[in-house]
Amino acid sequence: MTPAAALAGLVLVPAVVGVLLLLAGRRADRLAGPVAVVAGVVGVALAAITAVERPDVSAPFLGIVDGGDLALAVDGLSAVLVVTVTAVSIAVIVFAVVDLPRDAARARFFGYLLLFVAAMLLTVTATTLPTLLLAWEVMGATSYALIGYRWDVPGKLSAGTTAFVTTRAGDLGLYVAAGAALAGTDSLELADLATADGGWQHVAAAGILAAALGKSAQLPFSAWLSAAMQGPSPVSALLHSATMVAAGGYLLVRTMPLLEASGWAATTAAWVGALTALVLGAIACAQTDLKQLLAASTAAQIGFVVLAAGVGASAGGAAHLITHAAVKAGLFVAAGAWLTSLGTKQLADLRGVARRHRGMGVAATVAFMALAGVPPLALWVSKDEVLAGADGAVWVVGLAAAAVSAVYAGRVLVVVLARPDGTEARDVEEPGTRHVPASASVVAGVLAVAAVGLGVLAVPEVAHAFEDVLDVGSQPTPSAAELALSGGLAVAVLALTVLRPGLVNRLSGSVLLPWAGLSRLLSPQPVLAVARAAAAIDDRVIDRAVLAIAAGVRRAATAIGRADDDGVDGAVRSVAAATRRAGAAARRPQTGLLHQYYAQAVAGLGVLLVLLLVVR
Repeated sequence: MTPAAALAGLVLVPAVVGVLLLLAGRRADRLAGPVAVVAGVVGVALAAITAVERPDVSAPFLGIVDGGDLALAVDGLSAVLVVTVTAVSIAVIVFAVVDLPRDAARARFFGYLLLFVAAMLLTVTATTLPTLLLAWEVMGATSYALIGYRWDVPGKLSAGTTAFVTTRAGDLGLYVAAGAALAGTDSLELADLATADGGWQHVAAAGILAAALGKSAQLPFSAWLSAAMQGPSPVSALLHSATMVAAGGYLLVRTMPLLEASGWAATTAAWVGALTALVLGAIACAQTDLKQLLAASTAAQIGFVVLAAGVGASAGGAAHLITHAAVKAGLFVAAGAWLTSLGTKQLADLRGVARRHRGMGVAATVAFMALAGVPPLALWVSKDEVLAGADGAVWVVGLAAAAVSAVYAGRVLVVVLARPDGTEARDVEEPGTRHVPASASVVAGVLAVAAVGLGVLAVPEVAHAFEDVLDVGSQPTPSAAELALSGGLAVAVLALTVLRPGLVNRLSGSVLLPWAGLSRLLSPQPVLAVARAAAAIDDRVIDRAVLAIAAGVRRAATAIGRADDDGVDGAVRSVAAATRRAGAAARRPQTGLLHQYYAQAVAGLGVLLVLLLVVR
């Protein structure tokens, strides 16, 4: 197989298998899981080939403009991402095989899941805007279908709609960016965005920012991620780790030259990322639902990736994407397994769950410690690589956000590592088995090993080798003192949270619990209020202006009509009447009598003679 064929297959294999499963429907339910696993394994193999060979491939699409083809290529950044996406995807697929109920519409689920993965792989390898737009649209549509997978359960479909509509609002920015690219560069190549002329460069930067912030659930788009927790646990595991939410952060890292060229866009990305990491981290601390806590923490952690794009730390942003994908996938696998086992996702009902299921408990404990930023685990060093590029107030906010991550991770550890109190589980979402499948524990364990192993990025030689793979040149790197500061802060905050859990529990009754009111931005009330205001403006301003113009035109037409009747038509009638009288007078001398004609000629000659005598 040629490298170009491997790249094409990397996207086409999950896409084609997904479509075939959807077309087969319920008849393929029994085979859907194994087929999806095989497709996932093939994807990992193809990702490894393309990461080494770095091929490119294209197909004609819009040949009338440069960059109009559907073009894919693997460079340093996309090489790292395709391996991450396929590796996490196969882990989640294996978990989904054992997590989904046997009577579920498995062909439909795995069909959409594979299409979702194909869209993400297309996103991270796209080199032209038409390719990126195609991937972006498929990702949005399949996420809607997966979040609302259990459409017959009240609230599930509306949650998918909320996520879809919110992200679509941001997605419009990508079309704006494409238009600006065409106007400012005569090209649709992603690499040419930074060279757009004058104001078009700023328009393109604004469009890219809006699309990326919407997809990655950054402020002010964060609340859709809360609604997305209505989806099945495997969907959450993939959505929050290696695919859709990560796509926005990836796009900003990919288009970092455009952000830097515009100036303001880089500053905006840095501040939005830092503030999202802090605010959504605080919201995570207040959650009593484990999946909601993990959702808020996802937006917070991707905030570090957005911050990295804003401060020029592309290697740190890429490292954080990878490490967070491994950690968060493992945590959602654990959360899903516990939900299936105990029928609950409420923290109060998960007391001691890590002790009941020790294999899963060890993996989850490691992942939560990594999420807290405890050395020498993965997120400790990747966050510091991001913060190494920041300074001033942005650095302070980012460091505070890193400390907050130890708070929400510690809050969960206090509960799951406590001694079970023997109470029955409440808040049953769906009936399930009373054991955690061994394969689910293995998946979580593998991801936990990745969370530990990726901590080697703290070794300078490994960090430099990673930069060489990305081919990003010199990058800001944290000093030993900075690593010690953040690591010590994480350990101290985690210890305080574990020893004094009551301090954090008080947040559960605060405004932070309902996501600090961010969800109201997505509720019908603000939309209706805006619609009513728009209707009032339409009735009182626009309609009145249109009616006034129409009345003025009618009056002007009436005046013109009168002028036409009384002026132009009257003049024409007067001329016609005078001509008619002149004609009648001219007919009178025509009598037919010769002597009268003779007398008229004599009279005429006499008049002429008199005139000649007078003139002379």
